[in-house]
Amino acid sequence: MDIQTVGIVGAGQMGNGIAHVFALAGYKVLMNDISKEAMEQSVALIHSNLERQVSRDKIAQSEMDAALANISTTMVLAELGPCDLIIEAATEQETIKQKIFDELLPHLAPHTILTSNTSSISITRLASRTDRPEKFMGFHFMNPVPVMQLVELIRGIATDEETYNACLAVVEKLGKSAASAEDFPAFIVNRILMPMINEAIYTLYEGVGSVKSIDTSLKLGANHPMGPLELADFIGLDTCLAIMNVLHDGLADTKYRPCPLLTKYVEAGWLGRKTDRGFYDYRGDEPVPTR
Repeated sequence: MDIQTVGIVGAGQMGNGIAHVFALAGYKVLMNDISKEAMEQSVALIHSNLERQVSRDKIAQSEMDAALANISTTMVLAELGPCDLIIEAATEQETIKQKIFDELLPHLAPHTILTSNTSSISITRLASRTDRPEKFMGFHFMNPVPVMQLVELIRGIATDEETYNACLAVVEKLGKSAASAEDFPAFIVNRILMPMINEAIYTLYEGVGSVKSIDTSLKLGANHPMGPLELADFIGLDTCLAIMNVLHDGLADTKYRPCPLLTKYVEAGWLGRKTDRGFYDYRGDEPVPTR
């Protein structure tokens, strides 16, 4: 199948990054969000990020202009229906994702492939609520999308080979690398990454080390580019907690129990960089540990 038009649901951090790379690769992109302001901010951010790429000689000015011309927006979800490929990149809550797919279904073209950028939720379960489980896949981009090279492709139990191959071809056209994952909770990256972050939070919770000492230890002792608590703030503590809950509920193993301190931070609304406070306070010139 030759995919040319791509619908993206959600204009947040992931949605705008996905729109950026698709538009730059020559796809016609139609972005949807319930907030007009969010879409306007998203397009402005894409413009800014493309300008940065031009200034660093990563792309030519003509490529930037063509990419921006490839992006359009709509607040009407149904208008995404005729697209060849739809990528849902909404909040990591299953009920919200199901509602989006329910609303899209009556308007889809027969050939449309549905995908979700979920980082942990069952693809098989999401697909089972649609009229095309064989044309449904997990299409999980890493954050920040324009920079990160990996895309996890997750087949549900009903996903057919044609759909997988079409999505694989898209990943290759984007200039990224695909990793095939089976449909088990949190797939590959987050199945490994999130328990490490959760353990780092337990290490803080139990007083083994401070925020600074934990992050310094992993950066200098394990050669990680970013400490686990700094990374958790970058991802969003609410997202970290949601993925740990998916792992804990889906695999029924106590080793995936979310740290109570993580829950407490989320309850406080300290979600990391996006709220200016998490394991670090970002309201000043330099991030300061909050514990």
